[in-house]
Amino acid sequence: MNIRSFSVWTVVIIFIIFTVGIAACEKKSTEEVAKEGTIEQVMKRGILRVGMSTFVPWAMKDKTGKLIGFEIDVATRLADDMGVKVAFVPTKWAGIIPALLTGKFDVIIGGMGIRPQRNIKVNFSIPYDTTGM
Repeated sequence: MNIRSFSVWTVVIIFIIFTVGIAACEKKSTEEVAKEGTIEQVMKRGILRVGMSTFVPWAMKDKTGKLIGFEIDVATRLADDMGVKVAFVPTKWAGIIPALLTGKFDVIIGGMGIRPQRNIKVNFSIPYDTTGM
């Protein structure tokens, strides 16, 4: 291999590395904008839409049909702290992540275990309980 072909390959490799680096930065910027967009939308709307599924004792209905439980309290407090109202969107557990990804609600508040296949699609907060499962 002569010096000229070595130089050409060096330039090609540097170009590829630069292009991949730019793409990675662009993806990060897009993800950051998407995260900011949800909070901005909630603030503009004035309502935090919470996806949830009933699961005793965390989220359930009392005899009058009112939602009660720790997760209901967490969601209500989160909305209060943000200065917005809360709207619960009951959703079947099997479809809760797809519903979040399509924008039916802003956040899931439910006893969802952090698993790799879920963590690829959604972000998790720090767990507030562990069950040992």
